[in-house]
Amino acid sequence: MHDFAVISLSDLLTPWELIEKRLRAAAEADFVICVYNPASRGRPGHLARAAEILMERLPRDRAAGWVRNAGRDGESFGLTTLAGLKEAPIDMFCTVIIGNSATRVIDGRLITPRGYKDPAGGED
Repeated sequence: MHDFAVISLSDLLTPWELIEKRLRAAAEADFVICVYNPASRGRPGHLARAAEILMERLPRDRAAGWVRNAGRDGESFGLTTLAGLKEAPIDMFCTVIIGNSATRVIDGRLITPRGYKDPAGGED
């Protein structure tokens, strides 16, 4: 029930206009959005611009997070909001996740339920 989209912010091979179109479509569809190539020396403002585009359709306080060096030595992560991504310490070693309307922060983790109904009537 809760699908996700994976979008690169690198415009080396993809025109920025197409990246913007993909961001808007993912936001409109209420996907969890995974962003890779979020920033580099050559494009330091792309993540901030992407956040602005997403905030055209999503609330500023939408749950978001990032992980740096996932699965490697020195792994670190942080939780924030969509608006807070503009100030987060994000670089090319990071992957960014923006939750959907069902995503919550629970015990310091970004959680999106799978959407299956449990026998007690709640969602899993």
